[in-house]
Amino acid sequence: MKIRLAWRLARVVVHLCEGLATCALVFPFASSPLRMRLTRGWSRRLLRLCRVEVAHRGGVPALEHALVVANHVSWLDIFVINALDPCRFVAKAEIRSWPVMGWLAAGAGTVFIARGNRRELRHVFKGLVEVLQKGERVALFPEGTTGLQGAVLPFHANLFEAAIDAGVPVQPYALAYVDAAGRHHPSIEYIGDTTFVDSLFRILQGPPVTARLACLAPLESSGAHRRELALAAQEAVAAAVRV
Repeated sequence: MKIRLAWRLARVVVHLCEGLATCALVFPFASSPLRMRLTRGWSRRLLRLCRVEVAHRGGVPALEHALVVANHVSWLDIFVINALDPCRFVAKAEIRSWPVMGWLAAGAGTVFIARGNRRELRHVFKGLVEVLQKGERVALFPEGTTGLQGAVLPFHANLFEAAIDAGVPVQPYALAYVDAAGRHHPSIEYIGDTTFVDSLFRILQGPPVTARLACLAPLESSGAHRRELALAAQEAVAAAVRV
């Protein structure tokens, strides 16, 4: 068992190093379509190495141009979404300090927000609107933190205003991680004092994981209020994550 775990961990580490090299040497010169293709392929490979299979669970097609909002369960969330529908991400500043993963997320164009920093939030908001207006797909986790599987925390409404100002729809995504029996997977929880390293070891040692991703019906932002959008997205995601 220890040899098997060491082998799995070594393969993940090598893959992470490849990702770091790509972010440093290729991404600064790559076109947006090439970055998306590289991000999708790298994310899929990482998930395979972690024995995570990604599966669509109903829903509707993903929009090419939208503000994507999803429930936040694990550090895997970004890579599950990117494996299917690569996005520019907005994430909490704490992710930037994660070993290796934080650097990778930054290299892939993730925008980090410090909690309670209103000046930074206004700056990020302006940049977010500009990116959306350029036709890119942007994703964020409006709960602001990871939560228990099957439970969706209240969605913070502030950044929903960006979709309204940019004139793009909001598309909710629902994420769930299940085992072979279709129950919430025991290795996925990423709450409390759990660190990234703790979580990685649990996933590598545990049984295979199926990540279910449902792209839900988009919400029209024109004429809407940000709180209405946030509540509608939250209710849609909460209904979809029930296993």
